[in-house]
Amino acid sequence: MNVVVIRYHSGNIQSVLFALQRIGIMPTLSSDPAVISKADKVIFPGVGEASGTMKELKTLGLDTVIKELKQPFLGICLGLQLMCKHSEEGNTEALDIFNLNVKKFIPENNMKVPHVGWNTIQNPEGPLFKGIPENSYVYYVHSFYAEIGKETSANTNYINPFSASLYKDNFYAVQFHPEKSGVVGENILKNFISL
Repeated sequence: MNVVVIRYHSGNIQSVLFALQRIGIMPTLSSDPAVISKADKVIFPGVGEASGTMKELKTLGLDTVIKELKQPFLGICLGLQLMCKHSEEGNTEALDIFNLNVKKFIPENNMKVPHVGWNTIQNPEGPLFKGIPENSYVYYVHSFYAEIGKETSANTNYINPFSASLYKDNFYAVQFHPEKSGVVGENILKNFISL
């Protein structure tokens, strides 16, 4: 199976590659639109800043390529946020795959920003969460979040409810890091690969 991980200046690409190798997948790392378009599956990992990453995607021509893909596509963390319509981070117009806005957490009641660590997912729906029970723990590192909307396929509560996962057509996205979420994250990656 030809799984392509999109290469750009992201901080967690290596951990995603290792997580895929642990489940028997030897992925290709590429920013070439032709290679990405021919993949069986595409993964868009993300640790970084929204406006700079969006600018890089446009420079590489990937902003249009991603939206035209028909194969299963998985965005992780910043990947999810850039698949939304707009992010407050750098006032960024994003890919608009999901009709949702990304907002910054506002600290309250001694709850710090960024949201770092383990938290539970509620209402997991869709093929990505096959065999994943309610209130499973996953690992987060983020200061911005996608609102809840009709494309939300799981949610988490931290300061306020937010989309833990989004799903529309062939596009899937998770705010948490499956590559750092133990057995639950591994099973989510397996579910994506088996789509």
